[in-house]
Amino acid sequence: MLLALFLDVETSGKIQEMGVLAMMPALLSAQNSCTPKAANIIAEVAKNEFMRSPCVEAGLIPPLVQLLNCKDQEILLQTGRALGNICYDNEGRSAVDAAGGAQIVAEHIKSLAESTDPATGKLLTVFCGMLMNYSNDNDSLQAQLIIMGVIPTLVRLLGVHSQNTALTEMCLIAFGNLAELESSKEQFASTNIAEELVRLFRKQVEHEKKEMIFEVLAPLAENDVIKLQLVDAGLVECLLEVVAQTVDSDRDEDVAQLKTSSDLMVLLLLGDESMQKLFEGGKGSVFQRVLSWVPSNNHQLQLAGALAIANFARNDENCIHMVDTGIVQKLLELLDRHVEEGNVTVQHAALSALRNLAIPVVNKSKMLLAGVSDVVLKFLKSEMPPVQFKLLGTLRMLIDTQADAAEQLGTNTKLVERLVEWCEAKDHAGVMGESNRLLSALIRHSKSKNVVRTVIQGGGVKHLVTMATSEHMIMQNEALVALGLIAALDLECAEKDFVGADLVQVLHRLLTEEHSAPEIKYNSMILICSIMGSEPLHKEVQSLAFIDVVSSLRSHENKTVAHQASLTEQRLTAQS
Repeated sequence: MLLALFLDVETSGKIQEMGVLAMMPALLSAQNSCTPKAANIIAEVAKNEFMRSPCVEAGLIPPLVQLLNCKDQEILLQTGRALGNICYDNEGRSAVDAAGGAQIVAEHIKSLAESTDPATGKLLTVFCGMLMNYSNDNDSLQAQLIIMGVIPTLVRLLGVHSQNTALTEMCLIAFGNLAELESSKEQFASTNIAEELVRLFRKQVEHEKKEMIFEVLAPLAENDVIKLQLVDAGLVECLLEVVAQTVDSDRDEDVAQLKTSSDLMVLLLLGDESMQKLFEGGKGSVFQRVLSWVPSNNHQLQLAGALAIANFARNDENCIHMVDTGIVQKLLELLDRHVEEGNVTVQHAALSALRNLAIPVVNKSKMLLAGVSDVVLKFLKSEMPPVQFKLLGTLRMLIDTQADAAEQLGTNTKLVERLVEWCEAKDHAGVMGESNRLLSALIRHSKSKNVVRTVIQGGGVKHLVTMATSEHMIMQNEALVALGLIAALDLECAEKDFVGADLVQVLHRLLTEEHSAPEIKYNSMILICSIMGSEPLHKEVQSLAFIDVVSSLRSHENKTVAHQASLTEQRLTAQS
């Protein structure tokens, strides 16, 4: 007699030993009153991990998949359970795939989606669970379900069966799995998933339920179209409410919810349209609420507030408005609170915000007057590469076109020494690159002999020569212009460093390399002319037969390069 009961490990083992599994295909194929009980026993047996492969080996998958074509709801229920349990983290998935089981289940779910009958709800829950087990952590099978169109069907289930807790949770878990795939985003965006999730979120009071929804929202919110849909559906207001409810709590689950909510808020602001909608010309209530997080005593809110400002500061209009309304001061006060033993993520976020705000030309002088550079310099002693990287970027943005500020910073010996040190940070390419660029910027924007002298004495020349060989053309150009200014303003002082850094050989290589950009060739020739006043450098130029190289560039397709080649050839000929 077949019994519907939970079969423990020992009983399942005996069933295998007695050869019962081998009898099951015949029982399943007969389709009589024993069929649902047989399917139930398989479902119970397959709850035990060690029994799943034997179920596949006994040939149970094809007859089980065949049973999916019948109309009997009890048979469908037990068959769905059996297939779902066998599929869990097992090669049974391949057998179900080969037999076309997933497609049949997906069609059942679609046809039953509108039915609110309790028995149908139970069947739908089992079928959703079966598809979840079938595709869990398997990108190709998840992609297959997406192609089958299960996403719109599952979203529909969420709307029709919102009172069915078990089915709702199963849908959420399925969404969480599928939403990780980039190919799913377009299908999700074509549904009303945003409205359904926000509506469901508003109803939840339990932490675990909210957490399940968060796990779906986070990957979906990476898509810009869905970001805007979530904003329109009112998710931001829900998140702000969670923040307000949890900010003063020390309970672990509240701390977790505060972090998830504020992180999600920042993620929504990464979309241009969703960000601008929430900014509302700087008058939006959401924008104002987020600003209030910056002076908070909660590190997570400080972090989210600073990141939000950095995200709002993605176009000139927003940046100008924010600087004019005093946001810089809030950020400086926040940074001051984190100088000694500060929170690195908060430092990094606040510096990111200041860097973005410093991009519009009209903001630079205002931010310098507000004392931004002084506060930023307090972090020179930081040993954290992410902070170093943002610090350098912020200073570089601030001094762009600001000669006085560039001279003031460029004659700051401690800053220049630190830059030279970071120019050798080979383990941190970003820091190394930004240090070189700032060193060059200090010279280019100040055009000051004092700055040039400080850089030479600090040992920065060799790094600028190395920068001229960078794989990035913009960095090459910046280095060559800075080196040209050094040669023009203080060649005598720089001479020894130029020789030691093999500057002439570097210039020769830049001029002879076919792939060198026209700007690089032009600035290299300008620099050659600038160093001819140095006897040792002049001798090196002569020994490398620069005249031949330059002469060949007179026919260059770029007229500016060709013209400069003629001038450089004349100069070299006159001094030969």
